[in-house]
Amino acid sequence: MNLEQQHALLTIALLAAFADNHHDDREREQVRRLVDTLGSHATDLNLAGLYGQVLLKQVNLASVAATLTDPSQRQLAFEMAVCVCDADGHTTEPEKVFLQNLAQVLLLDASVTTPLNQQGQTMADLVDAAAPKGTNVVATAPAVPVAAVPDQAELDRAILNHAILNGALELLPQSWASMGIVPLQIKMVYGLGKAHGYELDQGHIRDFLATLGVGLTSQYLEQFGRKLLGGLLGQLAGGMGKSLGKATASVAFSFATTYALGHVAKRYYAGGRQMSTALLQETFQSLIQPAKDMQAQYLPQIRQKANSLDMGQIMSMVRGR
Repeated sequence: MNLEQQHALLTIALLAAFADNHHDDREREQVRRLVDTLGSHATDLNLAGLYGQVLLKQVNLASVAATLTDPSQRQLAFEMAVCVCDADGHTTEPEKVFLQNLAQVLLLDASVTTPLNQQGQTMADLVDAAAPKGTNVVATAPAVPVAAVPDQAELDRAILNHAILNGALELLPQSWASMGIVPLQIKMVYGLGKAHGYELDQGHIRDFLATLGVGLTSQYLEQFGRKLLGGLLGQLAGGMGKSLGKATASVAFSFATTYALGHVAKRYYAGGRQMSTALLQETFQSLIQPAKDMQAQYLPQIRQKANSLDMGQIMSMVRGR
């Protein structure tokens, strides 16, 4: 895949991310940040300029799609766009219209797009299954006495296991694999809150992740970008051992993000939700690099986990069965 085709795929990814105009300022800032991060590893792509063009609606979708001459690249572009649109657990009407237009300019018929849409919806359903819906309970008092202190060692093990699992998902070639990371993170935060007496709903957990700079859409977009620029897409199937070195950056990102998120959440709920936004963000960032360094230590376990994963297992884990 040449630079022009990488540029086209990332353009379509950003267009999908902004197909719904209801993203708040935090989500836009997270996308801008990841563009800066990815751009530092791909200076030839001028991702900062691309980001500006997408925001100003200066991109012609048909022209971008024409760059993808190989049928597998066109299918990958659509599959990726479906995942981006479904990453937050639902597809809005503007996003559906965008996907319909994208299918047309990519010259993909229903035999290709229907299974991909169904696959994306299945994973989007997992986001909804990861925690109850309802009134945001961020201000609600604990449901159990404060004296009921959870086993800290057990919570630490749960956080580490989630980090290993999400690192393993980055080693799988299927697009649904990276989509499984967000619902598992939501599930983890829900469990940590419950252990400290808080019955959290999705509204609170999504807001908590966004406060830390871990948005649902932007996080999947970053995972896709890292795999694309690392040359991993389509190369891992049947060759995990050969591609493991290239996958290290993606594994470290998901492992570290999950690990840091878990430990910030544990501190936040153990302290009665008294941490300010600035302190939450500072604590999260301070944990990221140490967690990335830890990833190398657990790489054998991550690889072993990846060898045994399938979609059914991921769905069962998210749904708590």
